[in-house]
Amino acid sequence: MIKKFDFLIIGSGVAGMSYALKVARARKGSIALICKSDMGEANTDKAQGGVSSVTDFSVDTFEKHINDTIVAGDFISDLAAVEQVVKNAPGQIKELVDWGVNFDRKADGSFDLHREGGHSEFRILHHADDTGHEIQRGLMEAVRNTPEITVLENHFAVEIITQHHLGMEVTRRTPNIECYGAYVLDCNTGKIDTYLSKVTLMATGGTGSVYATTTNPNVATGDGIAMVYRAKGTVKDMEFVQFHPTALYNPDESHPAYLITEAMRGFGGILRLPTGETFMEKYDERLSLAPRDIVARAIDKEMKIHGIDHVCLDVTHKDPEDVKHHFPNIYAKCLSIGIDITKEYIPVVPCAHYMCGGIKVDTNACSSIKRLYAVGECSCTGLHGGNRLASNSLIEAVVYADAAAKHSLSVIDSYSFNEAVPEWNDEGTLSNEEKVLIAQDVKEVGQIMSNYVGIVRSDLRLKRAWDRLDLIYEETEALFKRVKANRSICELRNMVNVGYLITRQAIDRKESRGLHFTIDYPNRDERNDLYDASKFDKAF
Repeated sequence: MIKKFDFLIIGSGVAGMSYALKVARARKGSIALICKSDMGEANTDKAQGGVSSVTDFSVDTFEKHINDTIVAGDFISDLAAVEQVVKNAPGQIKELVDWGVNFDRKADGSFDLHREGGHSEFRILHHADDTGHEIQRGLMEAVRNTPEITVLENHFAVEIITQHHLGMEVTRRTPNIECYGAYVLDCNTGKIDTYLSKVTLMATGGTGSVYATTTNPNVATGDGIAMVYRAKGTVKDMEFVQFHPTALYNPDESHPAYLITEAMRGFGGILRLPTGETFMEKYDERLSLAPRDIVARAIDKEMKIHGIDHVCLDVTHKDPEDVKHHFPNIYAKCLSIGIDITKEYIPVVPCAHYMCGGIKVDTNACSSIKRLYAVGECSCTGLHGGNRLASNSLIEAVVYADAAAKHSLSVIDSYSFNEAVPEWNDEGTLSNEEKVLIAQDVKEVGQIMSNYVGIVRSDLRLKRAWDRLDLIYEETEALFKRVKANRSICELRNMVNVGYLITRQAIDRKESRGLHFTIDYPNRDERNDLYDASKFDKAF
């Protein structure tokens, strides 16, 4: 079946929903919001810490936030992207509030701001310790109250449609590749429909599920990045995978891992060995408030030195009522497994958390494929550089959703539906999808990535990952051609593609930079610096 929407949005997190709301109020066409599960299952919902924005101009400045972002990104952030996000953040915070999102406030009505690792000032807006959930709730309610938006839950985008589907040979050197929509699987019926669009927005979130343990929900299989890569679009900086330093260590619950927000360290939490000994003084003068890449590597090294499977986060020196007030969900979660965080250390371990790379976009969120935009974690704006500054992701998503909305609304009248696109053809395929093979391969991809492409890498480990992934790729593509497309085989296919991209781009970077640390090239290559560090006053 062929369906037509002026705006096709793939993904229902903060990026996809805020874009949908922004184009809906312009009333310039029909809008479809595709969710592969239900609307609430998105990386946004799991974000605990908050949203970074300069709001208290009596002590904070745009320049300080810009500086903190570039320092955390190891001086390879795109300055235009950093300035765009930082300077537009306050306006987008106001829009979130207008949509019904609640941030914690002080008695005088001003925002109750947190500070997190790498930030020189208190600038993190939050809602207790479940900020992402509150943003997801507010935007979901706004979307449901907007009749112009058609929400399609349990729908999975299989491929975006380009000239390739019209019989043209498309390569990475082909100029003017265009997107005409997507082939979308209805998970309830098993049918794949053709969705034609004038504009398509990719907002599919992150890639955490390609690792054995992650803080991301199970839906984070890198679908948008994989689809755009297969369509010959540009994908960049995939080697920069952020491992959150402090996921709750709980062997009985490995996927997704429960996140212990960075705001807890901003609150005064101290990293310790299980013996009580501190260790961050050996690695960075900012101690437990150093940026995530530094803290994650420090924890990884201490675990290896001492032969332990976790370290600890200590808030027992803080007022117990303050701890419960600021972190009610973390307190309840830890208590459910027998840990009273007001009296006992929290066992923590680094865990795959965020993808800093993705679909390369410009400041209008335009990808290298015409009529295709990318926003949120699946995109690579250049903001994060080699490492994302804490709480910069949610604000990046809404700022770039705004840019994408403005640009797409300005050009959509010049586009039309491509009526020549053929419907999906699965004639001759089998219904027996060999679930046991798919499940085993998903598990193996996670093990390969965690063991060989993790926090610390080497040429040997990366080569081993490459060889193993290549074999799984060949097997998966053969299986995909033989069976009817379903969510499990499509997700595996995307995970293999994303694992390949992370590994390939890690092999290509012959230096240690930001989140990419390799023992074969332990030093940063100063020739790759895009910025003179002396131009920025380090505020820490």
